Amino acid sequence: MQSARRSLSIAHVTGESDFSGGEVQVFLLMEGLRARGHRNVLVCPPGSASAREAERRKFACVCARMRNDLSLLGARRIHAHLRRCRPDLVHLHTGRADWLGGLAAWRLSLPALSTRRMDRPVRRGPRTRFVYGRALRRIVAISPAVRERLAAAGIPEEKTRVIWSAVDPGALEPRAGRADTRAREGLADDTPCLLALASLVARKGIDVLIDAVSLLGDTDLRPTLWIAGDGPERPALERRARARGLAQRVRFLGRRSDVADLLAACDVFVLPSRREGLGVAALEAMAAARPVIASDVGGLGEAVVHERTGLLVPPGDAAALRGALARLLGDAPLRKRLGDAGPVRVRERFTADRMVEAYEALYHELLAEGAPG
Repeated sequence: MQSARRSLSIAHVTGESDFSGGEVQVFLLMEGLRARGHRNVLVCPPGSASAREAERRKFACVCARMRNDLSLLGARRIHAHLRRCRPDLVHLHTGRADWLGGLAAWRLSLPALSTRRMDRPVRRGPRTRFVYGRALRRIVAISPAVRERLAAAGIPEEKTRVIWSAVDPGALEPRAGRADTRAREGLADDTPCLLALASLVARKGIDVLIDAVSLLGDTDLRPTLWIAGDGPERPALERRARARGLAQRVRFLGRRSDVADLLAACDVFVLPSRREGLGVAALEAMAAARPVIASDVGGLGEAVVHERTGLLVPPGDAAALRGALARLLGDAPLRKRLGDAGPVRVRERFTADRMVEAYEALYHELLAEGAPG
């Protein structure tokens, strides 16, 4: 049996050039592993945001171009890097990494595991059978809902684990006060404020949120909506806000590094996703003691506890979302009760220490099994 104290060398592979919630989790994990004495090397595309972040945080990083999911040249590049550094195991973090990195690890007889973060059906086919059947020793789902998707694709339960994604509450301490942040954004202290933190893609449901705000009409509530994030849907969403007469009340803030300040300055956090593996932004809001309104989908509907840390609504239902908005904006004691319960919920299940400890135990479990068969 391997000693749980043995220092490990882990190669993490990601195929994404951009930086979003999944990449945040990768670096949160690597920081925690480093603090426990383990060595991490990141394999990622050249010029990617992850490569820049690895350099900033002083993680070992090697770059391998991965043009598409079928890039055998990309798999050979990853294979060459893994052969040189010869890690104890390989941790794959994206769908593209699963195939290219899984193939490379299999050829080198290195134990490999993957983390699946998306709440969508697993594609069936020979490539999936090879990756999940032969290349990977374990598949980690970030929520029970994601694990159910794996089971529906015929992946044996003994090959899967649930390890929740996490947040670092210490990183969510605001640098500026509520009034200062609002003043900086041109918002009066008594104006109700909604906040959405999301990539601007269709599955995040920001269009539904804009429609729900418009359905509030000219009531006394009249909240301002801050949308922090960017993506391909931004032009269409800006047009939608103008068409609904909300140009002055919907603010597109773009990508922001002051998430803690924005959370401290808002009254209600909203994540109206159509699909969601978990929804780390909602965890951040709960850690910051903000009441949450979220769609009852995937792991998001499991992380946010209805009537305890927030309100859950059906996905894609602007009228139901409008009702939840009106209820919370009109009830300050309810906002406080739900917000106060958020940090407790995060400490129960979603801390970075818990996540890192679970992955560390899984790594040692794989190594104790010996070389892949």
